[in-house]
Amino acid sequence: MPVVMRQARLVVSLALMAALAACATAPPTHPNDLCAIYHEKRGWYHAAMRQEAKWNIPSSVPMAIMHQESSFRSNVHTRRTHIFWVIPWGYITTAYGYAQAKTDVWHDYERRAGVSGSRDNFADALNFMNWYITNTRQIDHIPVTDANRQYLAYHDGWGGYRRRTYASKAWLINVADKVGARAQLYQRQFDRCKDDLKGGFWERFWSWL
Repeated sequence: MPVVMRQARLVVSLALMAALAACATAPPTHPNDLCAIYHEKRGWYHAAMRQEAKWNIPSSVPMAIMHQESSFRSNVHTRRTHIFWVIPWGYITTAYGYAQAKTDVWHDYERRAGVSGSRDNFADALNFMNWYITNTRQIDHIPVTDANRQYLAYHDGWGGYRRRTYASKAWLINVADKVGARAQLYQRQFDRCKDDLKGGFWERFWSWL
């Protein structure tokens, strides 16, 4: 293949990659303020409220976990692996998207919950997290409002939590403490602004269609 053609294909490929990156939903401008997140991302707010009603889990809990896992980035992967320390070759795990759900766990969720979705779709990812949190309560008996311990089970899995695999990971315990504190902060913020967030009749009507 002529050099010029190869260069042209490279330019086209780079342009397509840039276009796809541009299409990814931008993270919220103020990720440390749940009220600001929901004011900015009205679709997220309505999705979160529908799921609060569906799962009976305050959105502050999965949102705090999502903040930790992906910083609300829709298309984030785990760190890349490299061949000979130079050539990019896959990723350390298959975790991807808002919830950083691994491929096998996501497929298990789709099969058991009878749904299909995308890990880079906010509502789908949030539904997965609420499903996981609900199962953690049933399997490991952790209240859905205990974001600290919920995060430990989310990170190490249900079996890992029962085996206390987190006990030897001081860094993970510290992260779980941060998630728990953030969930409490998010809930205090939401309690102050939840009436302002409801919007007018027509916004609420269209959001539920």
